[in-house]
Amino acid sequence: MTEAPSSSLALYIHWPYCARICPYCDFNVVRDRGRVEEQAGLVRAILEDMEAQSRLVGPRRLASIFFGGGTPSLMPPEAVATVIARARALFPPDGDIEITLEANPTDAEAGRYTALAEAGINRLSMGVQSFDDAALKFLGRDHSAAEARRAVQTAAAAFPRLSIDLIYARPGQSVADWTAELTTALDLGFEHISPYQLTIEPTTAFGRAFARGTLNPPDEDLAAALYEATQTVLEGAGFEAYEVSNHTRDVAARSSHNLHVWRGGDYLGLGPGAHGRLTLTGERTATVAHRRIPDYVAGVAAGTPWVEQETLDPQGAAEELALLGLRTVEGVSLTTLQTLSLSDQTGPLADLLADGFLTLTQGRVAATASGRPVLDAVLRTLLT
Repeated sequence: MTEAPSSSLALYIHWPYCARICPYCDFNVVRDRGRVEEQAGLVRAILEDMEAQSRLVGPRRLASIFFGGGTPSLMPPEAVATVIARARALFPPDGDIEITLEANPTDAEAGRYTALAEAGINRLSMGVQSFDDAALKFLGRDHSAAEARRAVQTAAAAFPRLSIDLIYARPGQSVADWTAELTTALDLGFEHISPYQLTIEPTTAFGRAFARGTLNPPDEDLAAALYEATQTVLEGAGFEAYEVSNHTRDVAARSSHNLHVWRGGDYLGLGPGAHGRLTLTGERTATVAHRRIPDYVAGVAAGTPWVEQETLDPQGAAEELALLGLRTVEGVSLTTLQTLSLSDQTGPLADLLADGFLTLTQGRVAATASGRPVLDAVLRTLLT
């Protein structure tokens, strides 16, 4: 089940290397310690994996490419160009497509922006995380606030599209502090911003500190107030929340890759630990690649890059589409929810509509301003 064209296909490329591991990060990452030969081998494996999966899915139109990680701005620009060229050859696009790459705002990485743009990247997603030096130190980042500002200016000149990530709801952060930081950042001119509340994952350094009682994130009421401040500041600056954690100045700046995924479109997951969603023999299939770099490279060579492959039944596919779609302003079709035996006349869906947490307009169900802050609870009510 999908709400995106089944003939189109997006690509997600996972580059797992980072200069340092941030204490809040639970992604599949490793330290970048001059692993030149290993990285060259990984590029070859990604290309071989792409070739093999192209034979599996058949002729498709390329919708978008997203280089994530990790820190893909550490990837050699010539390797980025090679991956893009191979993707275009295997899945010819109809025209211009969005090609995003995640980056950090260190001066060293900013020096590579022009080369990455020349390689074919036309949208940069920059992990700024904060414009406060003390907060950056707490978050384990290896850039300063001044570097971040320089990098944003450099990126704005190099790429047609620019997005930044910020982390809020940090220990000790007040609403006034966050409002001032966010307001100041808006002067930098980016058109897309993804503000995320700090999430404490058990397997991270922050998770271990929280378990010891040495890290205390904001309580529920303060976290809610910080969320509301985020909406107020960004709305006042002309940003629309087209997804719970993604805001743009105009519709054209929305991430077409993310929308493709949220609409349930097919995408290849390439690289260690990468997730994919494919329509195979008419069925929605979830894939996960081997997480360890040597296992992924060996798996690709053996024709078995995936450590997991699961065919989703219609209910599972509909649940996934609801989980993704209800995060966006587009919402999800009532037909999809009806697949889950939900009715707008009786039961939990009808109750959530009556209580103002969801709205039904022209056959589509979406979260309201009241529903978005408690979306997890809304989804639990619908899907359990």
